[in-house]
Order: sequence, then C-alpha cells, then structure tokens
Amino acid sequence: MLPPWRDAPSEHLETLIPNQMQWDFVLVCDKHKPGSKKDDKRKEFLEELKNKGFQLKKIEDKKLFWGIRAPSEIFPKYQWLVGNPDKGWQNQDKQEGVPITTRIYVVNFILQHTRISSGECLWKLIKEKVFEAAFPLHESEERRKSLKMFWAPWRRKKCKEEIETSRNYFGEKVALYFAWLGWYTYILLLAAVPGIFLFLYGIFHFNSSQVSKEICEANTTIMCPLCDQKCPFWQLSDTCTYAKVTHLFDNEGTVFFAVYMALWATVFLELWKRKRAKVVSGWELYRWDDDEEELALQLINDPNYKLRKYQHSYAGSTAVLLLVLLMIAVLIGIAHALVIYRVMATVIFTKSDSEFLRERADTLAVVTGAVLHYVTIVIMTKVNRRVALLLCDLEEPRTFCEREKIFTVKFFTFQFFTYFSSLIYVAFFLGRINGRPGNYVRVAGKWRLEECHPSGCITDLFIQMVIIMGLKQTLSNFVEYLSPWVMLKFRMCCASPKSNGEEEQQDPCKEEWLRNYQLNDVNIFSLFDEFLEMMIQYSFTTIFVAAFPLAPLLAFFNNCIEIPLDNYKMVWLQRRMVPRRANDIGIWLQVLEAIGILAVIGNGLVIAITSDFIPMQVYKYAYSPCVLQNRTDIDCLTGYINNSLSVFHIKDFEWQMKLPEKLPDFMNGITKCRYQDYRNSDDYSYSVQFWHVFAARLAFLILFEHVALCIKLIAAWYVPDISLTVKNKHLEEKYKNLQSRLSDSAVVTGITWIVSSMDRSTEV
Repeated sequence: MLPPWRDAPSEHLETLIPNQMQWDFVLVCDKHKPGSKKDDKRKEFLEELKNKGFQLKKIEDKKLFWGIRAPSEIFPKYQWLVGNPDKGWQNQDKQEGVPITTRIYVVNFILQHTRISSGECLWKLIKEKVFEAAFPLHESEERRKSLKMFWAPWRRKKCKEEIETSRNYFGEKVALYFAWLGWYTYILLLAAVPGIFLFLYGIFHFNSSQVSKEICEANTTIMCPLCDQKCPFWQLSDTCTYAKVTHLFDNEGTVFFAVYMALWATVFLELWKRKRAKVVSGWELYRWDDDEEELALQLINDPNYKLRKYQHSYAGSTAVLLLVLLMIAVLIGIAHALVIYRVMATVIFTKSDSEFLRERADTLAVVTGAVLHYVTIVIMTKVNRRVALLLCDLEEPRTFCEREKIFTVKFFTFQFFTYFSSLIYVAFFLGRINGRPGNYVRVAGKWRLEECHPSGCITDLFIQMVIIMGLKQTLSNFVEYLSPWVMLKFRMCCASPKSNGEEEQQDPCKEEWLRNYQLNDVNIFSLFDEFLEMMIQYSFTTIFVAAFPLAPLLAFFNNCIEIPLDNYKMVWLQRRMVPRRANDIGIWLQVLEAIGILAVIGNGLVIAITSDFIPMQVYKYAYSPCVLQNRTDIDCLTGYINNSLSVFHIKDFEWQMKLPEKLPDFMNGITKCRYQDYRNSDDYSYSVQFWHVFAARLAFLILFEHVALCIKLIAAWYVPDISLTVKNKHLEEKYKNLQSRLSDSAVVTGITWIVSSMDRSTEV
C-alpha cells in the first residue's frame, strides 16, 4: 500500500520550473588541494546529498559551483505532513505541484541539517571554509522588475497587490515585514500631525512666552561660572535664544501630546494585530505551527530523527543572565565616558580664545558629544552582534526559530542600551546630581559635572535626539544601501571579461550562477537588520517623543524612502533570501509591546523631571503674584525665573575655583551670583519650595503613568485583536468541517449497519 502522499497523480509531483530555476540551490567553494581535509569534507557532504536523491551539477570557474536539485517526492510528503500550507496560494504564479518558495525553503532545511561523519552541518562547513556560500537563485530580470514596492497613503489598494507579489517571490516572512512597515508608516501620519501642531504652537508663541521674556531681559542677573578654571561670570540674558528654542517643544501642549502618543502606540499595535489576522487568514496560515513544521522537515530529512525535547538549565540561565548584565554594565560605562567627555569639552570651549566658542560652550559640548555617541553606536553595534551570537550559542537553542528569538532579544537589549544610555542620563540625571556652587560633584575630584540651562534640560535632550536620529536615518541608511551597491559594482568589474567565442560556448547555467554569486550575501536571520532598524526608530518615536515632537514626522519621511530601497536591495543587490513561512512578525511584536510600556514611563519622566512644566505649575498656583498678591492684570508666571534661581556668595567658592584675573564690567561691586536650584541663601540647604516641587513631580509621575496605562488598557480592550470578519470566517470553517465529519460518520454508520445486517441474514 502506497503512502498517502503517493496517491496524488504523478503530474503533480514535479513542479514545472523555468530554466533559470532548474536548480534549487547553488554551493560555492574554493579549489581545495586534492586529498586535503577540506576536500574530503566537501566530497563527503556532496555524497550525503546524492544518497538522499539530490541531483548535482558541477561547473568550474575560478571557483567550483555545485547546482543542487531536490528529488520530487519530498515536496508532496512535506505538504501531506503539514497539511498543505500552499492551499491558500491564489495567484497567477502558482505552478502545478509546489511553489518555488516552498521548494527553496524545504531544500535549505535539508541542506542545513545534512551532516557528515564528523557531525558537522553546512553552516559549520561554511565557517571552516569548506564551502564559501550556499544560496538559491534569483529569477529572470523580467520577473524581478515586477517586484516593485512603493508606499503612499493614497495607493493602499495597490500596496496589497505588491505585498502578495512579494510573498510569491520571497515568502510570507518578507511579505509580512512589508505589510507591517506599510501599516506602521500609515499610522505614523496620525502621530506626525499632532507633533506638527505642537511645534507650530511653539513657533507662534516664540516671542510671547513669559519665561523666555524674563530670560531675555535678565541683563542684571549674574550667573555663576560654568567651570573651575578661570571661566567667566555671565549674564542670564546671553541665553535668550536658547530659552526661546526650549519653548518650541516644552510648552502647555506637551503633556497632552505625551498622553496622546501613549494611546497612539496602543492603538497602532491593536490595529496591526487585526490587519495581521486578516492577511494571514487570506493565506490560510492563521493557525500555522512552527514546531509542527520543524518536526515534519526533520522527519523528511531523516526518518530516524530522535525528538529533541525542551530543556531548561537554571545554572546555564543564571550564567547567561550575569553575562548579559555585565555587557549592559559595559554599555552604561560607555555612557559615563561620554559624560566625562562633555564635561571636559565644556571646560575646553569655555577657556577658548574664540568668543563664539566661549558663548556656546554648553551647546557645542552637547553637539559634539552627540556625534561621538553616534560613533560609539556604530562601533558597539558590531561588538553587540558578536556578543549576542556568543550568548546565543551558550544557550544551545533547540530550533532555528528559537535561536533567532534568543538572538533577537539579546541583541536588541544591547542596542537599546547603546542608543539610549546617554539619552537617559541627559533626560533624568543631567543637572540633578552635579551639586551646587561651593560643593560641586566632581569626576576624579577634578572636573565638575554639567549643569542645566535655567529654562530646563529638555533642549539638551532635544539636541541629542535630533543628531542621533538624524545621523541614523541619513548617514546610516546611505551607507546601508550605497555599500552593497559599490561592492556589487566592484565585484562585477573584477570579474574577468570573456571573449565572444567563450561566451558562445559557456554553459547557460554558469552565467546565471556567476551573476547570483556576485551579489551581496544575506544575513542568516533574514530581515533581522531591517526589523531592528525599525524598532530603534519606533523607540525614538515613542519613548522620548515629548522632547522631540517632530520625531514621528521624520520617521514617516524616512519610511516612505525605506520601503522602495529595502525592496531594491533585496531584489537587485543581495542574493535571494531563503523564503520562510510565518503568520506573524514573531518576537518583534513583544518588543513593540515592551517599547509601548517604556514610552509611557519615559514620557512621564520627561515631563515630570526633564521639563520645567511641574516647577512652573507649582509657582503659578502657589508662589506667583496671582496667588500671593491676588493680581489678575499680569501673567501668573511673572517672576518665575528669579524665583527658580538661588543665590550664592562668591566668597564661599571651593579652593578648586580659579576666577578669571580680569572680571567683566558688569561684575563691579557684585558679591553674589545665581544658579538654578531651590536653596536657602544662608546655609544653602533645600528650601520649602524644593520639597513642594519634588512632591508635585512625584504626584504627577504617578498620576500620568496610571492614567496613560489605563488608557492603553481601555484601548486594547476596545479594539479587538481579530476583526469579526476573520472570526466569522474561521467559525464557518469549523462549522462546515463538523458538518462534513457528521455526514461522513452517518455514512460510515449506515455502511456498518448494512454489513452487520447482511452478516445476520447469512447466519440465518
């Protein structure tokens, strides 16, 4: 009796593949010395493939190329075991039998799990230079030209067709990436518009802010020096422009925008879950099971495969956790090094002979520190990747999917601290742990920590975000797409040109294989870099958006360019990705949910701690002339700047303080200077107002986070994960299946009754 998969008509067992796809995979290796260890391993691996029924074709050039073609019977077997996952394939590219994407995926799995006598599989052989590369072939240029991916909000219907085309060529995982990226870009419009209005509100009130006016008119307010080594005293009015810029994004609408963004992040995720359910239901992959598919492929590759069960080691997990914490500590240490740089840069710029540098010492220190931070990001990204892979290997994941999830969590965690450690310091610690005149906190007992501007530290955070996000979306993207293009052109130029006679005699497969070989290699975790880039962008767009309301707008413009460039890179600059089946975006969904929670906490802290919103409200309703003098004819923030500055007696400076030999004219007869804090002028202890502000900050933080989290929960409840259309579709399918089983049961019961009746009549 034949197995069930052999009952199918023979014409369905062989997919009719175009000439350029005659071979499922191509292996490339150097010409090893005959009899060498590498040569023996290569021969043994190829012999193992032959024993499994694979067809091989050898082409010799500067390197050796081996075409791999799988036996036809493994694909119906695969479809039978996993329930025919290709039944939802409804497009003109569907060929008889098995789609090309399925062929590539199955063949790749078998290649990766074919082992030689030493126990080494393909990726280890590639690591040992036995083979150089293994890749599937791209289709014809005409076919690839149809793979255009361009996003715009007015052509969403066309995007659906493009996503389906992408699925037909790259598989469901890539198609879901473009579906998610398109949806994310579309929803970014709803975040960008309020951010623009908030910024425009700041522009319209650029010159009307009471706080800015007081700073600009404070030419008699003498501020304490910003460093110890002969730094000058300065007038508060010198920072007039800085104060006005701060009001652009730190104004009355910032709180409401932060709450709105917390709601936006929740609604975005819930709506994406609905869209994902609709898309994968159309592909009939809603209940797809990765573990079941993995087991089916293992049994196809080796019928004697022994099940590898889930395992957990508390000792191993503890060791990995400690190593992760150690790496995070290193990343935080790098952030501290950046702090020291800014402290030293402030001193150097303040002592400069250039008036331009002296007047803008703080701003230049922040700007150059942000650029240096970006350089450390570029360097540490490579280090983080290697460390994450090492930790991933220590955990010995059971399957490829599990390995990808473990690597993703660790690498994203390292990248998050690489990007945001410095921003967290600027947002929540800058100017709050530096001490006071006469008792400064010093690095190595020498350099004073930085101070905040009297109008708040939020502008420093804004500058950091603009530079890092701007460089990430311009310079990094430029390198990301220019580098593979340059490398491809270089390899094409280095390829030796053939004479006309040689071109005529050349095997048609050889030209195709060489052209695919010259393309750039693909990350083993396909789409990892693309998703990681978007997660970092999403973090910038949500976590500190209160300090940079234009972040969603920049992200929107970046993504409109990112979508077609990603498509171009995958189709024309890189070797063909191995198609992978999927019914969601995997672990990245949990990453998005974690970022959403951090966004609520981060924006609450930015408003409560970084911004001067709370101190201004405390002054307005407890210490302003409107309250103390019952006045209604003036702005209630009148006198806020003078109230927020404490007095310091110059004679009380520390011994490290070296005042300039020549004091400016406005210092004649001056014995006091001002600094930002709420302290008494006699003993420099905290004033009562400090504790009022502290209590108000804490109360606002608790209230904001609870309200925002409640709004997130209500939004998550109000917007179902799955639409009624999808639910009813699956309900109808279950109903029809049960009806079919019931009718089949009735038929079987009837046949059984007839047979039993005949048996009884025979006995009689």
